[in-house]
Amino acid sequence: MAEKKRVLAVMSEWGYWGIELVGPLKKLKTAGYEFDFVTPKGKRSPVLPPSTDPKYFDPPLGVCVTSASDAELVVEFEKTNELDRTLNLSELFPERPYFSAPDFLRKLEAYYEKRRMAQEKALEAYDAILLVGGSGPIVDMVNNQRVHDLVLGFHGANKPIGAICYGVATLVFARDFNERRAIISGKHVTGHCIEYDYHDGTGFVGTDFNMGPPPYVLEYILADAVGPHGQYHGNFGKQTSVIVDYPFITARSLQCAHEFGDRFVDVVTSGLKRSGW
Repeated sequence: MAEKKRVLAVMSEWGYWGIELVGPLKKLKTAGYEFDFVTPKGKRSPVLPPSTDPKYFDPPLGVCVTSASDAELVVEFEKTNELDRTLNLSELFPERPYFSAPDFLRKLEAYYEKRRMAQEKALEAYDAILLVGGSGPIVDMVNNQRVHDLVLGFHGANKPIGAICYGVATLVFARDFNERRAIISGKHVTGHCIEYDYHDGTGFVGTDFNMGPPPYVLEYILADAVGPHGQYHGNFGKQTSVIVDYPFITARSLQCAHEFGDRFVDVVTSGLKRSGW
């Protein structure tokens, strides 16, 4: 890896699950990597309250899912000023024009050139990207063209792309605009299995809107996106599920955060290409 040893964490402005950032962040920092943070419009990502509450009871799993030690790690991280320097992705990557835009062809050509330069800058600055999970990504990361373009840049350069929980959903939709083929086609991945999905109570920081269940079943869209030559691994019944199929490192949910960090470190320091199945 490059001497700069830096990771870019992509986060939602509608809330992140604490340990899904802090777990891998601590492992990567111990390995000598520094972090920058970016959200779609530059607003600091707020921590989802249940991820700092050891008494929070998760209905699908039937247990309190936030351990006291993880809650403490997240609270201590939130006390730092690290997220105060969050970058604005809309200032770093261009917006693709609508087909109905006047002088569309020239604008599309300009978009692709600006995108190329933005991808090159990101690749020069960072060794890997991390797509942080929680309910927030559903709102402003999963179907975000600029996030897609960032991911496509790292995929095209064959650089590591880590994703956990609903951050993994981004990999389903980050597709070349002309080819429209999933970049995880033929790959082995994991992510939120259907047994982990809420029947009710999907919420976001900054609104009292209760979405009910998630707007899609992540297991289904991942299984479809990997196609007949890839495989989705839910690993329901096992405490963790972390899959490495380079350049992707994917993790099912918060319980996997520390193992996810370990595998991420193995990828960027030891060249791990395949693990978990």
